[in-house]
Parts: sequence; C-alpha cells; structure tokens
Amino acid sequence: MMKKSFIKCPLNYIGGKTKILDQILPFFPENISTFVEPFCGGYNVGINIKAKKYFAFDINAYLIELIDYLKQHDRDFILKSVDEVVSKYDLSLTNRDGYNKLRDDYNNVKNPLYLFVLTCYSFNHQIRYNNSFDFNTPFGKDRSCYNESIRFNLINFIDALHNQDVKFEVSDYKKVSSLDLDGESFVYCDPPYFITTGSYNDGKRGFGDWKEKDEIELLSLLDQLNNKGIKFALSNVMVHNGLKNNILEKWSSKYNVHFISTNYNNSNYHSKAKEHETLEVLITNY
Repeated sequence: MMKKSFIKCPLNYIGGKTKILDQILPFFPENISTFVEPFCGGYNVGINIKAKKYFAFDINAYLIELIDYLKQHDRDFILKSVDEVVSKYDLSLTNRDGYNKLRDDYNNVKNPLYLFVLTCYSFNHQIRYNNSFDFNTPFGKDRSCYNESIRFNLINFIDALHNQDVKFEVSDYKKVSSLDLDGESFVYCDPPYFITTGSYNDGKRGFGDWKEKDEIELLSLLDQLNNKGIKFALSNVMVHNGLKNNILEKWSSKYNVHFISTNYNNSNYHSKAKEHETLEVLITNY
C-alpha cells in the first residue's frame, strides 16, 4: 500500500509528529467542526486536519509569530524575501560568519522571516533559545541550508495555511477552557513529555519546563472536556529509558490507549514495554 503524503511544516521543530501522522490521524474523528491544538509547535498536525475552523496555541511567541507570518503574507512575497535574506548574508553550507551575523541581527529585531532562514542553516535545523530569549542554535556547517526540499515544504505549507480558517495565539493549554466548543469539536494535545527532556521543556530556554503539577492539571482539563462530551486525543509516552509515567498510566485506564510504533504494529502497551526503550501512545476518549 502506498504511504499517504502529508503536508510538512518547513521547520524542524522538536517533538513534531510528522513521522507518525499516518498512525495517529486514522484515530481522529472524521467530522470536526472546530479543531483545537493547544501545543501546536510547528503545526504539523493541524495543517493536515480537515475542519471548519481551527485554534492553535503555543507558549513560544516567536514560533507562533513565524507561523502566523506565513499565514498572513503572500506566498511569492515570502519566497522572494527568503531569497533576499540568503543573498544579503551570503548564506551557504560553509559561511559561519554570515550565519552568525544573521543570528545577531535576528536577536536584535526578532524578524520572523529571519527566524525561518536561521532554521534553514542552524544545526539540525533546530529552533533553540536561551533564558534571555536569544536564538542560540549554532551553525549547521556542511549539513544545513535552504534547499529545494525545504522550499517545497514551505510552498505547500503556506498554501495550506491560506486555505484554513485558523487563529494562532500565544497561550498555554488552559486557553482551551475559554473556547466555545461543541460535540463535534476535537482537541488534540501533544504536551512536553513528563518523563523526557528536550530543548523545549528543560526549563533552560526561557519558556519554562514541564513538571508533575503541569501533567496533573492537563489531565484534569482533559477530564473536564470528556465530561462536556468533547472529543480529545493525547499524545504522550508511557515508558522512556526505563522510566514509567505512573500518573499517565493510572489516568489512562478510563480511556482508550493506542500504542504508536515505527513498525505500525498495534498492541497492548504492557506487552510491548519490555521490547521498546520508548513507548509512545495516543489516548482518546472515544
């Protein structure tokens, strides 16, 4: 069977779900009035969802500003502007000085277009900030550049954004409680994982970390949505590097737990826990 093609965000945002979209999307409801993604990151999931309207939140203001910039501006204008920035700073696989100059200029003005171009040439295309909210990802020498693949993804992503009635907002997941949602609304949560640490949740990047209190409060919010008859799906990990998320395991017993793997096998997670270092799950209330 031919693998379905998905629209991919041109950003390599840590924690993005591009590689497992073909596993999680089949579990999503077919008819969605309002799609809500409170941890939208690079918006790799929402851009591939069919709904009447969309709400997407994240606490990373610079990321939200960039995605909304792509939504609000003409595709040809953006492509031309990217080419101009690449030319202005003479960016290449080897020009570290040009990259560092662009990074300094971005940290002074926080131009979202500069941020996009930076990610094209940064180490592993990563977006990373320090506690002073300065972009600090080093240069991806001989590895990262603005190439045809990124340009292709950028074009498709912009075109899809322009066809969505989506509102981006800098906010945390608690914003969901204030939305007017109905029985055909659907909330997808992909929070920082409590038993893992990445550059987005280690507490050293200016955007806070994710602790036990946050985990419990999010799960409580999902219970509230369930009580209102609103469908939700939660991505998370049950086991990672020998650690088990006992809070999640106990809470999930009320709902449906779907095992996510790279070999596309579905099974009860208890039987797989011994075989995999990381055990990713999708938890749904329907």
